[in-house]
Amino acid sequence: MKTENYYQERNLRNLDRIERLLDDLPYFCEDFLRGVENRTSTLTRLNYCYDLRIFFDFLVGKKFRGKAVRDLTLEDLELVTEMDLEIFLSYLSNYKFGGKRLACDERAKARKLSTVRSLFKYFFNKGLIEVNITTKVATPKLHEKEIIRLDGDEVSAILDVAEEGSGLSAHADGYHEKTKVRDTAILTLFLGTGIRISELVGLNNESINFSDNSFIVTRKGGNQAILYFSEEVGDALAAYLAQKEEDPRVPKEEHALFLSLQYRRITVRAVENLVKKYAKIVSPLKKITPHKLRSTYGTSLYRETGDIYIVADVLGHKDVNTTRKHYAAITEDHRRSVAGAVKLHKKDENDE
Repeated sequence: MKTENYYQERNLRNLDRIERLLDDLPYFCEDFLRGVENRTSTLTRLNYCYDLRIFFDFLVGKKFRGKAVRDLTLEDLELVTEMDLEIFLSYLSNYKFGGKRLACDERAKARKLSTVRSLFKYFFNKGLIEVNITTKVATPKLHEKEIIRLDGDEVSAILDVAEEGSGLSAHADGYHEKTKVRDTAILTLFLGTGIRISELVGLNNESINFSDNSFIVTRKGGNQAILYFSEEVGDALAAYLAQKEEDPRVPKEEHALFLSLQYRRITVRAVENLVKKYAKIVSPLKKITPHKLRSTYGTSLYRETGDIYIVADVLGHKDVNTTRKHYAAITEDHRRSVAGAVKLHKKDENDE
């Protein structure tokens, strides 16, 4: 598989998965996915398929017993009631699928309801069903999640562990000499730019421009953006690129920036595992993921600038309210810090 265009290859893989999943869904789902294709990513449509698979499995188990999922029709869809959808949301708290016992939290329930709403809305707007009952069903209340991030000392510590290998298990320590420069570059890039894991994995050698310390990332939706990095991040990237240039085993045709030990583009799973490996040494009580490293950067940037719009732009949030929601706790810190800034009574210099 050619890897110079990571996103194109990922989209092709998603399309293959969608095609396979459609074999187990009602015929009208293909019409729905085609109808939303121009305004959704392949990943969004793939997630629609996963969610609809669970929804229709629920329907044939609870409402249309004796029918196969593939045999469901739009006429059956019109028979679904508001009560059915409320039962479905309750069902998601504890259900079986594919022989496994599963449970959805409030966000997973909200996403699945959103998928079902999109399906009903599409066919209602097309005039193929008469009523869109999903508008009557309340979205599960979403509670704000605490921002989990590394503190200042922990940021320094995780980079030290990546560089030195202290605290690693004997098994992990055996690979450390081969991966420490790469891993340090990956962690430094996360913590120094707030890059998403998909953006990091998709970077190519030619994405980096050291003349102005910038790099090109492909954002959600496929749009490209230029981000900038500090000298510290640049030093870590330069050290890794120098190591790659000296390694004769790196394939000449491989464009990927970050490589696995097999000299192929590193995977999302591998990056998640290396972050977990180092983070549990410096912060064993926190569940640190690549996204939490992104939150760590976002928090630090907001504390330094106090500008929510800059943070939103750098992190690639389309809506500044998304950023404001995630960093509301930091906003509270700012409010508290300025509470005594305005003095109401001037104290006379001669007062004792």
